[in-house]
Amino acid sequence: MKQMIFDFNPAKCISCGACMVACMDQNDIKPDCQVPFRHIQTLEKSENERAVFTSISIACMHCSDAPCVQACPTGCLYKDLDSGLTVYDNTRCIGCHSCIMACPFGAPSFTQEGKMTKCDGCAVRLENCLEPACVRACPFDALKLTPAGDVAENRWERVMERIETMIK
Repeated sequence: MKQMIFDFNPAKCISCGACMVACMDQNDIKPDCQVPFRHIQTLEKSENERAVFTSISIACMHCSDAPCVQACPTGCLYKDLDSGLTVYDNTRCIGCHSCIMACPFGAPSFTQEGKMTKCDGCAVRLENCLEPACVRACPFDALKLTPAGDVAENRWERVMERIETMIK
């Protein structure tokens, strides 16, 4: 398998929440008990006396040099050598929260049993040649899992620029 990255196009996202619901369903997440892995943020800005909205689908960014992996003292978090995604084995988790303190995106969350859990890119689905649940559910192709070399190098810079423009 090639190194993969999530490719998000905010111009196509309508904030329908299909990606979030599919993720919760795939991972058996009950929102009253656990923070969903993927969620939607909607940014609003006034532009020429009009409200302009941008929606962002956010989950683990699967950083190439993931600080959560470096912070984990037990090796619970690691980079999958085939996909390049940040995955985990929470049987090794001691519940120290070092990962969430190190993650700039707040991606790791904890089960009621105190074990770390997060988006793993639907590793089981990928092993079976299926798309991640969030990608499969997106009706407007705003979210894709793409081989790293197929994505424009500046894709995330463009997304971040759009977010910064909305915030100002």
